[in-house]
Amino acid sequence: MLTVFSGNKSKNCDGVSRRDFLSAGSLALGSLTLPQLLATRSALGSDHPYVRDRSVVLLYLSGGGSHIETFDPKMDAPAEIRSVTGSVQTTRPGVHYGGTFPQLANHAHELSIVRSFKHPIGGHEQAHVHVLTGGTDPKGDGKTGFSMGALASRLRGANHPETGMPSFTLLTEPEIDGQYRKELGRVRKGSRPGVLGLPYSPFEPGAGGHAVENMTLHLPSDRFGDRRALLSSLDLWQRRVERLTTVSGTNKFNEQAVNLLAGGAAKAMDLSTEDPQLIERYDTSDTQIGFKKFRASTLGKQMLMARRLCEAGCGFVTVHSAGWDMHADGNNPGMQVGMEMLGRTMDKAVSTFLDDVKQRGLSDKILLVITGDFGRTPRVNKKGGRDHWARLCTLAFAGGGIQPGQIIGKSSRDGGEPATTPYNASHLMATIMHSLFDMGELRLESQFPRELMQMLEDTPPIQELF
Repeated sequence: MLTVFSGNKSKNCDGVSRRDFLSAGSLALGSLTLPQLLATRSALGSDHPYVRDRSVVLLYLSGGGSHIETFDPKMDAPAEIRSVTGSVQTTRPGVHYGGTFPQLANHAHELSIVRSFKHPIGGHEQAHVHVLTGGTDPKGDGKTGFSMGALASRLRGANHPETGMPSFTLLTEPEIDGQYRKELGRVRKGSRPGVLGLPYSPFEPGAGGHAVENMTLHLPSDRFGDRRALLSSLDLWQRRVERLTTVSGTNKFNEQAVNLLAGGAAKAMDLSTEDPQLIERYDTSDTQIGFKKFRASTLGKQMLMARRLCEAGCGFVTVHSAGWDMHADGNNPGMQVGMEMLGRTMDKAVSTFLDDVKQRGLSDKILLVITGDFGRTPRVNKKGGRDHWARLCTLAFAGGGIQPGQIIGKSSRDGGEPATTPYNASHLMATIMHSLFDMGELRLESQFPRELMQMLEDTPPIQELF
């Protein structure tokens, strides 16, 4: 028997969390077998005409990526305002990105940047929740709302109807730096399903570049200590299933269970099947990230994993990138050092991702969204850092049916406020949902609560993107 624990501390009425375990052969959630559980989840949500063949990868710059050092460098502003990393000319005439983005500058015709994105919350704890819930938690205090990923999962179903892949996945790393660990906890809080219910919680398989191995992260070490043990268990289970599928009468949920454990999930998270040259192109491990404690960057492999999960049927993947809180204080680096670490690795990882999905013909099927909990102050502080600033935030899109190559909105000369119509977290959520779902078809559905549908109808997306 194969059992995979998630470590999710949220419990249902029976004291068991939704993803506490998946068992091959039997699933100890009540008396359900895995095929029976998949059948039950199918009743909660299955393939519908309003669901587009499209996924979202949300690259979340946890800690608050500077809008100035990323996509709005303000090189005409005074020295204390403009990008400390300089700027690079993009493929769009007159459009510059921050100086650590030379590769992304070559993708400017594919990216659309929103330079008038803001919200009202300047504290990490609340801002994470507010942004990740698409504004459904107005104060970010965890008392209301639900994450954008959970909403997408609720609308399309908790699992892919063919592969069985969870619809909502959170790709994280086991952080070692204290500040990074704080950010990890906050992004988990912001990813909660809230009132939508535990079936729409994110699946968190573990560290990006070693995800098959990390399917065992939360298991006792004496049971599944390494990748070989896990794969051996999968092989044994698959042989049993192959005997099962020779029996007449096997239904689609037996087949879905096969795809989930022996096919979709295991293969999607096993990078050993990937082209080594492509893995090398994604690889960001030559850069050490952190402040008091350091680890090799795995952002490249997380982005590769995100692409593979989308191909396997996951509809919403959040990639957590910690460390963007660049105050230049006792817990964080300043802008120059921080962007050399995180800006350079993001530049390589995202550029490779865009190339990869394009080469695979997936640009229209995967919407990339880049944002964080907020932006940074328009003026550099005395130590070379920038502090919390929610009145302008980083926001970028690529693929997923959006109009590419745009600069939407404009910031004030000092980079402190929107100078044009501001967009907020609700517009962000609506934009993502309009990419994932056919709203005309969705309005015809009667299975969802009226207040949920009203919310989707009331907030328009960022119109320039469509």
